[in-house]
Amino acid sequence: MPRPRSLNPTQLAAAALTVLDRDGLDGLSMRAVAKELGMGTMSLYRYVNDRGELEQLVVDSVLSYTELELPAGDPFTRLHILGERVRQAVGAHPAVVPLLLIHRQNSIVSRQWGEIVLGVLGEAGFTGKNRAIAFRAYLSYVLGALQTGYYSPLDGAGTTVLSEQKHFPVLAETAKAARGIRAEEEFREGLELLLRGFKDATKAP
Repeated sequence: MPRPRSLNPTQLAAAALTVLDRDGLDGLSMRAVAKELGMGTMSLYRYVNDRGELEQLVVDSVLSYTELELPAGDPFTRLHILGERVRQAVGAHPAVVPLLLIHRQNSIVSRQWGEIVLGVLGEAGFTGKNRAIAFRAYLSYVLGALQTGYYSPLDGAGTTVLSEQKHFPVLAETAKAARGIRAEEEFREGLELLLRGFKDATKAP
């Protein structure tokens, strides 16, 4: 089938995401994406300047599956929902995880998400400097948990190695318990701990 005479960002992102899902981050290149689109590598430069722009399109594409409309109610419940939606969107394409922090400032969807999170933090009672710190803590947890789960999953070989450390008994005991924790449970329970701390902070005199 002949390729389209012109391509839009959605088509470019879809092709790049196909390569990323199949070949991982190391396999994402201008040449690989051009091949996926059925064109020469130089032709792809008509649409993007470099791999960095492709990565940004991929981040926007993945995060676009994050529903931003929230139900009314408790702000801490809403913050939990926002974090969980990001986990679900990214979970379908785990190889995108390393790109999330790199392109966070340039991603329009990431900025939209951040704007909503900051608004909800304001509803929860955080303002000024405290809101900035709370936002960074929340962002660090959500993206950090995804990074940790991607590079060092609890059901991976690293946990097994740690569970066998005779000279570090507490580490070994904890690792043995960790092997039974599902990725979804790890994310949700960790986020709940963070938000519980947020709630306590807003009650402090």
